Amino acid sequence: MTWITPEPPNDGLAPDTGDIRLILQGYLDHYRLTLLRICAGLNAEQLALRPVAPSTLSLLGLVRHMTNVERTWFRIRAAGEDVAPLFTTTDEDFDDLDTASAQQAISDLPAEWARCDAAVKNLPLDHIVDVRGQEVSLASIYIHLIEEWARHAGHADLIRQSIDGVTGR
Repeated sequence: MTWITPEPPNDGLAPDTGDIRLILQGYLDHYRLTLLRICAGLNAEQLALRPVAPSTLSLLGLVRHMTNVERTWFRIRAAGEDVAPLFTTTDEDFDDLDTASAQQAISDLPAEWARCDAAVKNLPLDHIVDVRGQEVSLASIYIHLIEEWARHAGHADLIRQSIDGVTGR
């Protein structure tokens, strides 16, 4: 039987008022699930397709990239955890897409979210870290990741539409 990307749980919209941490987390969670919704219903071969020439982007590459981005920003940079990045060379997450790894990549993504959320949950939003010689707050990291997720959700939507015509997930 061919593996198909499962449908993720529905998410609510982020709150528009109240605690800023809950608002940031709500937007982050919304965009996290958006990528999984866009991938839902596709098999491993479809996830690895690169249908928007000349770009080398694929849905599988975006899943791998965002897993690494979350780990790097939240666990390594913000929380200072001693864990290795998942990919060490530029664009490695987008290259060498083995369709046999698709199911694992899809399940690794929400598992990494949980580890990232746990790593920063007790850090204040004004927690400062050094990123390549620049002071960056945890709040700024949240905003950066929301922006990165939103941008790549747009890429993913175009890729999905090019694969099978589905849009707006």
